[in-house]
Amino acid sequence: MTGAEIFVKALADLGVDVVFGYPGGAVLNIYDALFKNTKVRHLLCRHEQGAVHMADGYARASGKTGVCLVTSGPGATNTVTGIATAYMDSIPVVVFTGQVPTLMIGNDAFQEADIVGITRPCTKHNYLVKETKDLARIMKEAFYIASTGRPGPVLVDMPKDVLAGSAEYALPKEVNLRGYRPTYEGHPRQVESAVRLVKEMERPVIYAGGGVILSGASPQLAELAHILGIPVTTTLMGMGAFPGTDPLYMGMLGMHGTYCANMAISHSDVIIAFGARFDDRVTGKVDEFAPHAKIVHVDIDPTSIQKNVPVDIPIVGDLKDVLKKMIRLVKGAKEAAQYREKIGPWRGQIETWATTHPLSYKRGKGKIKPQYVVEQIYALTKGQAIITTEVGQNQMFAAQYYKFDRPRTFLSSGGLGTMGYGFPAAIGAQVAMPDRLVIDVAGDGSIQMNIQELATAVQYRLPVKVVILNNGALGMVRQWQELFFQGKYSQTCLPQIPDFVRLAEAYGAAGFRATRTEEVTEVLSKGFSAKGPAVIDIPTDPDEMVYPMVPAGAPLTKMLLV
Repeated sequence: MTGAEIFVKALADLGVDVVFGYPGGAVLNIYDALFKNTKVRHLLCRHEQGAVHMADGYARASGKTGVCLVTSGPGATNTVTGIATAYMDSIPVVVFTGQVPTLMIGNDAFQEADIVGITRPCTKHNYLVKETKDLARIMKEAFYIASTGRPGPVLVDMPKDVLAGSAEYALPKEVNLRGYRPTYEGHPRQVESAVRLVKEMERPVIYAGGGVILSGASPQLAELAHILGIPVTTTLMGMGAFPGTDPLYMGMLGMHGTYCANMAISHSDVIIAFGARFDDRVTGKVDEFAPHAKIVHVDIDPTSIQKNVPVDIPIVGDLKDVLKKMIRLVKGAKEAAQYREKIGPWRGQIETWATTHPLSYKRGKGKIKPQYVVEQIYALTKGQAIITTEVGQNQMFAAQYYKFDRPRTFLSSGGLGTMGYGFPAAIGAQVAMPDRLVIDVAGDGSIQMNIQELATAVQYRLPVKVVILNNGALGMVRQWQELFFQGKYSQTCLPQIPDFVRLAEAYGAAGFRATRTEEVTEVLSKGFSAKGPAVIDIPTDPDEMVYPMVPAGAPLTKMLLV
């Protein structure tokens, strides 16, 4: 078989059902082979960055590995932001790039770029395929590496002569990589020590990150929390890992977390961290983070433990395995009931914090409040939608005011903070979950980063909905200028360009707009009922800011409130 034929057959044999891509000279042999195949579907994107974000959104929504295919040179370099986004959030994506013929590498050939070197810092691993006979094996390894241990993106660079060459097709049955042995089983003694420590304490908090979702451990997390009655907070990436409507849920913590979550972390005596990395947006001033707490940190990636904060009991392993072991140790009904009673006053204190300073905003007639829009989205969807976001105020409002009860329903660029992520990610999620309502909560700045993908949504009849919280500004940057730069709005005010309704219609999508608060629910309902893709433009109050807010460098207890 030719390298291109090997590529397509290997994709099918590896269970890949869809590839997001954009053709070019270096990968024409692959596109010719794809033309003849009936097993692997290809979606033509309008920009290579959009292709990676679509593969990323597909992976987050489905739990499978996302795949994208691009050409060499600028096609490959256009993927870098998407790759870095997936890397920061530990998302399994395999990116295939074309490359100039092997003998021309290093000669500054037309559309040549050292994409292996460029992406080395932001991939879990990457490959340059040198011989056709190695292609199938490398593809198998790439999918294995991307989806095992701590997931992440893998890049495979394929020279044109490798794709044109011939070899026998041989896809290995197993992968055996020297030096790559993820630890899945948590050490029993460490788990026992962690449980013993928790039982000794009176002010416990479970702090859950995106790793809970990636490991499929949400049911076990909920079971442990309910057995012991321990309050739970999540990171942005952990939204949906624990039901947002559960009485034990305190909301998100960190820079824009809830008052009760931040106060609980700050006054706790033990924190059990599952699949979280103590990011700076979570900890605030590290020296004053949880000053009275012992910390149990569970993660499959040993390099994440002790990286940002000192840890008392480290446990390396898959979260599902560790949680199951913990559950077995605490499941005794009498002892668990005694512990729940013991920490009752602590839960009462948390309830007081929650009722004293709940998430709130100043309501009233006049300008539409962005928080109200998100509340209405939740009311109309009853929490059953898959929500993606762009980055900025729209992202925080969605995280604060939409209640996520299930994992893989909140898709957002957490680590890199990539504007333009939400819309292509929503397309990927819609492909993965064709029967689900998928909504991108966007801002008028970030939606324009990848708005060309409206053509993709229309072409493939993907009924993605985009709700634009249009405040005429780069909202979050403007908020920082308001609070910390004396209100000097340098280059953050956006004119009302374009007309998003007319732009949607120009692409062949439906366009809607609400200009008054009393119109919001009806217009959202119409947009969500549209058969194809729809853009819903809602001009919102430009002066509205995201609260609570912990200023950069401040401890979590020093929150700015409404």
